[in-house]
Amino acid sequence: MFRFIGSFIGAIFTAITLGILFGALVIGAVFWMYSRDLPSHESLAQYTPPTISRVYNGEGRMMDEFAHERRIFVPIEEIPDLVKDAFISAEDKNFYTHHGYDARGIIAAAVEAVRSRGQNVRGASTITQQVMKNFLLSSDRTGERKIKELILATRIEDTLPKDKILELYLNEIFLGQNSYGVAAAAQTYFNKSLADLSPAEAAMLAAMPQAPGRYHPVTAKERVTERRNYVLREMEDNGYIDQPTMEASIAEPLRSVQNGDYEPFRETLPPRDYFTDEIRRQLSGTFGEEQFFGGGLSIRATVDPDLQTEAAEALRAGLERFDRNQGVWRGTGKTVPAEDMASEEQWRAALGASGLPRDIPGWKPAVVLAADGDTATLGIEGEEGTGTLPANDVTWARKRNADGTLGRKAQVPGDLVATGDLVMVRAVTSDSDGSFVRWSLRQVPEVQGGFMAMDVNTGRVLAMQGGFSYQDSVFNRATQAQRQPGSAFKPFVYAAALDSGYTPATIVVDAPIEVQTPQGLWTPKNASNRFYGPTPLRTGIEQSRNLMTVRLAQEVGMDVVAGYAERFGVYSPMSTFLANSLGAQETTLLKMVSAYAMFANGGQRVEPTLVDRVQDRFGRTIYRHDQRNCENCTLPTLGAGQEPRIVADHEQVMDPITAYQLTSMMEGVVQRGSATGVNLPVPVAGKTGTTNDAKDVWFIGYSSNIVAGCYIGFDQPRTLGASAYGGTLCVPVFQSFMEQAVKEYGGSAFKVPPGGYFLKIDRFTGARLPQDASGPNVIAEYFRDGVEPMFGAFVDGGFAVGENLPLFARGETDQGQEVTTSSGEVRVIPKNNAAFGTLSSGGLY
Repeated sequence: MFRFIGSFIGAIFTAITLGILFGALVIGAVFWMYSRDLPSHESLAQYTPPTISRVYNGEGRMMDEFAHERRIFVPIEEIPDLVKDAFISAEDKNFYTHHGYDARGIIAAAVEAVRSRGQNVRGASTITQQVMKNFLLSSDRTGERKIKELILATRIEDTLPKDKILELYLNEIFLGQNSYGVAAAAQTYFNKSLADLSPAEAAMLAAMPQAPGRYHPVTAKERVTERRNYVLREMEDNGYIDQPTMEASIAEPLRSVQNGDYEPFRETLPPRDYFTDEIRRQLSGTFGEEQFFGGGLSIRATVDPDLQTEAAEALRAGLERFDRNQGVWRGTGKTVPAEDMASEEQWRAALGASGLPRDIPGWKPAVVLAADGDTATLGIEGEEGTGTLPANDVTWARKRNADGTLGRKAQVPGDLVATGDLVMVRAVTSDSDGSFVRWSLRQVPEVQGGFMAMDVNTGRVLAMQGGFSYQDSVFNRATQAQRQPGSAFKPFVYAAALDSGYTPATIVVDAPIEVQTPQGLWTPKNASNRFYGPTPLRTGIEQSRNLMTVRLAQEVGMDVVAGYAERFGVYSPMSTFLANSLGAQETTLLKMVSAYAMFANGGQRVEPTLVDRVQDRFGRTIYRHDQRNCENCTLPTLGAGQEPRIVADHEQVMDPITAYQLTSMMEGVVQRGSATGVNLPVPVAGKTGTTNDAKDVWFIGYSSNIVAGCYIGFDQPRTLGASAYGGTLCVPVFQSFMEQAVKEYGGSAFKVPPGGYFLKIDRFTGARLPQDASGPNVIAEYFRDGVEPMFGAFVDGGFAVGENLPLFARGETDQGQEVTTSSGEVRVIPKNNAAFGTLSSGGLY
């Protein structure tokens, strides 16, 4: 009997032993099988996570940031103990004692799952296991992934110290709201640095990993609060905080940016604008999207903040003046549904979600609550109560009807707006004391344009505005819009001529031209529809003579003109059609302004740039625009009175004398020609441009150190009207901007290059005058040494010349019409744009 019992027990023991051995073999085999092709964990030692790339202005202030995953990497030494303790308490209280996995935690999770019959399945992964899952494995909830996770966790514990593993975890973990890592999350939820977090705030961050997609501090406020309080109790239980701190923190309400308790970090930055978005567009192409959005780049922009503000204000003012002068009300085209007008809470929510632009200083989105009688009642974003729109604010406009016709001139607000309409308004204030007067209706103009300014010597773009409002339209018209420059292109024709032996006193015949083209007979005309006979080159550019330009281009050769345009970067390539001498081929404002910079700096090539320098996440410079060399900067010391010798090696794309001659002639455009609206305390040269039917108007001008350009036109080109010219629309924008630019950067007379001499010339006839001559007809022209001007000869371009043509007589100017510019000034502009015979798509004045 005893032998039987002993045999039975022995059999059971043997079976158990064999079972354990077999189980161990099976488990060992499983672990061996899954460990064969695991990813390498050694790469984690060189962890470089995707981090935010940031843009700074010249003063070192952050302008913008870009990231697909919003992450700010923080070394473990800089993460406060409070934050570490909160996450360890929430996720893995035995982190510093286990070897990659927590057996007790696994058993506890299994027991809980059995007790709840699968209803309460909680994870038992340690922080080390989560690191393995996030970095090297998928998020699939499978046994295979769990086994691989355990194997890798034990391996990484033998490779990296605990603090390094915790650093990986706290910088990689997703915490909701596109925030990756604790530093970005602290900024997103509290707009604070990690060092400024309270225990309650640190506990809230530690609550998020459990369900970052569901734990929203507004929509799941109660659930987040419960989880935060659980973390606080765990922190107290683990000895990280004392009981009074725990109780005080639990008693705190759940505060966050999303609840409106803190200002969002994004609102501490300037609104994204055309400048920083163009940096994104260019650098993501240069470095690749992955590097730009995740490389942690530090980008130093060339922008001058004051000039950028002035550029935006000047262009907006010009566009809005033109729009209001049209007297047509279009509104926003958006309305609030009637069911959302029932309460203030509803219409304010609808207003907040309206998508109207918020980047126009002084403008506010509003909803029309009532439009009865002589006033309209408005609900205005950011304003308590309601506002009133008076009748005298709407009398400037007529409403465009659904069929495209215009209604009668508005007498009361109800003629333009109806209840539920979403509109933009601006507060009108008193000029004397700045006190509020009334609310005024505003609308984003239908007409658009671009403006930019740059340093003529370095190519640094100081300001760029690509439209009325970036939030309304992200299309950058300064860099992306292909438009006809019109007569703003003519200086390149004259530059080719001056470099080909012509002088400012060369006589060119201003007479009718007929050219046979495949499209029919082309008969270009001057904007005044008159012909002036033999005329000096200077007058041709000052008065923007089309016929002289065409004859000059024919004489010099369109292949030569095209070569100049391509060398200056205006076109690539330029078609050699004669009509393109009048600016018929499209280009961008950026290219035109960059080319004019080379006129201003003596003919040296400059490459436009929006970025001075780019550094990678380690502080290494990976791009620098300024490639000038310092010859003595490597010396240990400099002698008394010595200074660093900076040597520029710019390509000379134009003879300096040609550049000066051209600049001198374009000074005449400002003094006597189509840009007389420019009135600055420093010398300025420039050229207007108005295309056929005034579909585009331009002005590009420059001082000795800054070049700036403007174009205005509809995105779908159509006429701007009979009184639209570069001198009436773009010159006021340039003037407004340059007033501020000159205050900041000054200016001087244009530098006269060596190798030439001055002669007094009659600017009307081109005749040589005595050196002591004076009077309004006298101009001192600069000629190359060794070049004796030929007087009496003239250029006709090979076209026939009519007889008895009237000369452009002394004291005479092109007959014109008086027009009021967008700034309210009265100017005389040549009559009549050219019709098709003048090239239906060409540039004319």
